[in-house]
Amino acid sequence: MSRERIIFCDFDGTITEKDNIIDIMKNFAPEGWEPIKDKILNQEVSIRGGVGQLFSLIPSSQKEEIIQYVLSTAKIRDGFEEFVQYTKDQSIPLYVVSGGIDFFVYPILKNIVDEEQIYCNGSSFAGETIEILWPHSCDSQCSNDCGCCKPAILRSFDSASYRKIVIGDSITDLQAAKMADKVFARDFLKEKCEQENIAFEPFTTFYDIISYLQIKEVSI
Repeated sequence: MSRERIIFCDFDGTITEKDNIIDIMKNFAPEGWEPIKDKILNQEVSIRGGVGQLFSLIPSSQKEEIIQYVLSTAKIRDGFEEFVQYTKDQSIPLYVVSGGIDFFVYPILKNIVDEEQIYCNGSSFAGETIEILWPHSCDSQCSNDCGCCKPAILRSFDSASYRKIVIGDSITDLQAAKMADKVFARDFLKEKCEQENIAFEPFTTFYDIISYLQIKEVSI
């Protein structure tokens, strides 16, 4: 039985041209956030622990200001809307799997990707500072404290039924890339794939991915 293609696509730095969490920190966090960011990238602290620390630096009262800032500055990577349409035309299930936070992921993707197709972290502004919630935390097979656990999400889809395609750009995509049948990588994920001998296709825009999938429609 042939396996159905299914796509898991990162958000920050992949669908959007820049990492919105880093952009928010640069503009709203007090001094002290960069060492936390470096520890996340160097895998010295878990993604869940590090992202939680980052947002705890920002007062909840800045919620609306942050949302408006992100909506006015975030740029979606060229070809993404056409890519979404391509997956619909080809009946390829597409899921956004993001270490980003609901309060900016949902508004940016509104009218492009349905919320039911988005896995991301949650948030609470009830306290003095922003609290990040983790509705998609690690399963029993993952001990990386991922936050939004991309490997667990991939595992929830039977590998006997699906050929899994992962698209990403950062350290948060690495463990999922190790499980994928096909990887499209850019930026930091590309470097990590090269270091760990994970096969991948580089991309700059989503037009690159559409072209590749059209050519390799049968074999991937």
